[in-house]
Amino acid sequence: MLTLQFIPHSEIEHLPSERRIAKLLNVVKENKIVVLEGRLRKEEEADLIKQTMECIDDDFRGIELSVVYPDNRNKLAIDVMRRLFINLLMGDRMGITVIGPASIIKEIKKDPNKIELLTQPLRKRRKR
Repeated sequence: MLTLQFIPHSEIEHLPSERRIAKLLNVVKENKIVVLEGRLRKEEEADLIKQTMECIDDDFRGIELSVVYPDNRNKLAIDVMRRLFINLLMGDRMGITVIGPASIIKEIKKDPNKIELLTQPLRKRRKR
């Protein structure tokens, strides 16, 4: 069964970077796909990848991560300015971040209008 867990930005915005990353990584380790409102800072993305690499073993093969930004093309100048102003006030909340276990996510395709999440069945490991 495929499980998506939506995490609103308000749930992680007051956490320090380490706890924010740990929370997201713990959800992904439960074989859930995280749909995060907003995005992580570039340093946090790098730390998430670093911590993921340290956790890889037979049961956890890593993560797939993709950030989808809103499309500002063909928008009125006032709409673009409003988005920039809101982004300045509220932080990097524009966009959606998708994080999932590499054992489930085969590929994430994105374009301005949609996200295609190609998955594969989770393989149960045989007990020895």
